[in-house]
Amino acid sequence: MVAFYDAVLAEVGLSRFTSLERMGPAGVVWPNPGLRWPQFVLNEPFDGKPATTANGSQISLLCASRDEVDAAWNAALRHCATDVGKPGLRPRYAPDFYAAYCLDPEGHKLCFVHTGP
Repeated sequence: MVAFYDAVLAEVGLSRFTSLERMGPAGVVWPNPGLRWPQFVLNEPFDGKPATTANGSQISLLCASRDEVDAAWNAALRHCATDVGKPGLRPRYAPDFYAAYCLDPEGHKLCFVHTGP
C-alpha cells in the first residue's frame, strides 16, 4: 500500500515523511511539505483487529486544479485502483465541484476534488 500512496499522494502535493525502516506507532505519514496539515497516515488499527473498509465512507483529497484531480485519479488507476467515478463535474454537489473517485487496492474509497474556476 505504501507504493500505491507514494504514487497517488505525490499528485496532490503530499510526500512520504516516514522511512519504512523507522516506522513507529504513528505509521507511515505523508505531510504537505512545510505545513503541519493536511497529512495522510497509514497504520495498523490500534485495536489490533484487521483493517477493513467502511461502506459509506471516503477519504477526500483537495486538489489545486482539475488537472491535479485527473493526474491523481490516473496515478491511482495505474497502481491498481478500481474506477468508481471518472473525473468530471458533479453539479449535484455544487456547480464547480469537479471530482474523480476510485477504490484503493484494499477497497477504501478515495475522492480527488477541486472547486472553483
